[in-house]
Amino acid sequence: MDGIASDVAVGVKRSSDELLSGSLYNSPNSSVTANGSDSKKLRVEDSMDSPPSRVIHIRKLPNEVSETEVIALGLPFGKVTNILMLKGKNQAFLELGTEEAAVTMVNYYTAVTPQVRNVPVFIQYSNHKELKTDSALNQRAQAVLQAVSAVQEGGSPSSAAGESVLTPAPSPVLRIIIDNMFYPVTLDVLQQIFSKFGTVMKIITFTKNNQFQALLQFSDPVNAQQAKLSLDGQNIYNSCCTLRIDFSKLVNLNVKYNNDKSRDYTRPELPAGDGQPPMDPSVAATLSKDSTSLLGAISPLSAAAAAAAAAGRVALSGHTGPGGVLLVSNLNEEMVTPQSLFTLFGVYGDVQRVKILYNKKDSALIQMSDGNQAQLAMSHLNGQKMYGKIIRVTLSKHQTVQLPREGLDDQGLTKDFTSSPLHRFKKPGSKNFQNIFPPSATLHLSNIPENVTEEDLRLLFSNSGGTVKAFKFFQDRKMALLQMSTAEEAIQALIDLHNYDMGRGHRLRVSFSKSTI
Repeated sequence: MDGIASDVAVGVKRSSDELLSGSLYNSPNSSVTANGSDSKKLRVEDSMDSPPSRVIHIRKLPNEVSETEVIALGLPFGKVTNILMLKGKNQAFLELGTEEAAVTMVNYYTAVTPQVRNVPVFIQYSNHKELKTDSALNQRAQAVLQAVSAVQEGGSPSSAAGESVLTPAPSPVLRIIIDNMFYPVTLDVLQQIFSKFGTVMKIITFTKNNQFQALLQFSDPVNAQQAKLSLDGQNIYNSCCTLRIDFSKLVNLNVKYNNDKSRDYTRPELPAGDGQPPMDPSVAATLSKDSTSLLGAISPLSAAAAAAAAAGRVALSGHTGPGGVLLVSNLNEEMVTPQSLFTLFGVYGDVQRVKILYNKKDSALIQMSDGNQAQLAMSHLNGQKMYGKIIRVTLSKHQTVQLPREGLDDQGLTKDFTSSPLHRFKKPGSKNFQNIFPPSATLHLSNIPENVTEEDLRLLFSNSGGTVKAFKFFQDRKMALLQMSTAEEAIQALIDLHNYDMGRGHRLRVSFSKSTI
């Protein structure tokens, strides 16, 4: 789906004469004029007396609408075979595979007002019986339409191309799983992303199998179908927070509380529950305003990212600055060092600076690259055991970690890691974004030299103070899984052995794994 929104320039502005012609014209630059025969023919279509046609005329589309969003209007009703965008007129023509599918679509949208980006649009039969578009562009359109259909059906483009029957959505409730969750995803982020496909009534969020999941209920199954089509497989942020969407077996959600984990937008009077205060109305208003403006100005592929970014900024305002500073307490002051904190917290973001407090050496300030990385590190490391003590991780009121004044010796308690070559996420699109997991007893090892054996690695990790319970090489033997007795032992081993010199220019890479052996 990542390439669809930008690559579907499938239609050019063509006159109605060309559309009605039995042959293709060789003038792809011809445009629909505002004053002339074409505008007269378009006015004819304003009549509700137009006979059924498999070509649907869509008007009053919002500015900057994408082809994907227009296609999404028709796909719940059957195969879409062609599309023609008239962006200058805020109009589009959509050709369905059968007249029956077109009739079902028009009948449905007669009863339910169709919306694109929360803007009502007008749908009616076209006078045209089929679309005629430039042959080269039409080939691209067919390829994109096949790809979209394949995503919807969960099959290959070839199998999806044969679908021409109505496949109604089984439920208005979607089950959403966030993969590669490098940044936090809140209930409000989901509401802003999904609301552009229809009215979001209820959301419940939860964690299952160490994955953030949500159930989201639309007012109508067709809206759920459109959202699934457009968003399944897309990333909320660049290279991470991937949406995996399927229909839930539930057809109605029972929400008891309105808080940061569940929300019933039809019942604002519900209590917060669990001692959680309801959302500050001013924050909610700011979130809605910021995200809506972004959604109305950009393509759907980036809309989700922008909405999430806007929501993230609002959620973090007043707590962290651009650097995202964390306060870590209950540290083992006899063992902890700036380097050990850099290595552990560096699993979840790029650590810029670390400062162990001079007068309270069981506490430290850690500055991450941004507030989202700070949130991620906090969510994964708060309550974990490090050097025999359960650490507490919270957001700090500080905006940055200050370096000691020149000439002042703070006994090496403060260290600047800005230029460290060991940052895992400095490279845009790094595969490390896709492999971020909570601390676990199982470690993922990579960059292993060819001559290193299982016994070598077992001995190396046993020397870090723990017990190796299991080991498994990957097929190429450059990577392996190694299981310690506990997550605490794995944390210790990662701190000690990440970037360990294995010889021959190989530095061992260690991270937490979601797998077991």
